[in-house]
Amino acid sequence: MIEIPTESKKYSKPHFERQIRRLEQDALRMGALVEHSSWLAHTALFDRSLDSAILIDAQDKHIDQFYRQIEIDCFDLIASQSPVSQDLRLLTALIHLVRDLERIGDYAENLGEIAIKLFPYSVPTCMGKLEVMSNRCRAMVSLSLSALSNLDADLGLQIKQKDDAVDSDYTELYNLIASQKNSEVNQEPTMLLVLAIHHLERMADHATNVGQRVAYIITGKRH
Repeated sequence: MIEIPTESKKYSKPHFERQIRRLEQDALRMGALVEHSSWLAHTALFDRSLDSAILIDAQDKHIDQFYRQIEIDCFDLIASQSPVSQDLRLLTALIHLVRDLERIGDYAENLGEIAIKLFPYSVPTCMGKLEVMSNRCRAMVSLSLSALSNLDADLGLQIKQKDDAVDSDYTELYNLIASQKNSEVNQEPTMLLVLAIHHLERMADHATNVGQRVAYIITGKRH
């Protein structure tokens, strides 16, 4: 069997550490785009901004590019450098963490599409409560990125407590929407609202995941 020689990619310790820091910064840049997509989705839904809804799609392509490249770079460092301890935890957590961020971006894009479909209809009576839920979710995304930026385990774990309020919002809004009498004329906005609260609830779940992954990087414990 002929072995094909491969060029060694073993880096010096300073170079390896620079690669780690670069990946952290790339994850934060990706997170900033995701946070902005969440804001665009919010303005599309509650300010009825078509421009915001359109911008999300283009921005999501940049988010996906970050996600793919960070994942590749993390696997490359793990395979070539055999990191241990906190460096290994950081790389493995980043792989999952950027996936969570990518999903938040996808849900923001979905909310933008829902906003466009709701434009022809009158403003639903539950939009005030829905806006409160959206603000909670956006705050959770922001907190998760702060936890990542500062590698703050305590802040990361606090996000889970805030998820309980979003879950309560979801239950209240679902029951409110389901209790409304439907007709063939207004079935579509009702279905769109159910999808909207589902997407917001999932965004909050993924923000919670990001916080827990940050805590894992620091403590080595899964929460």
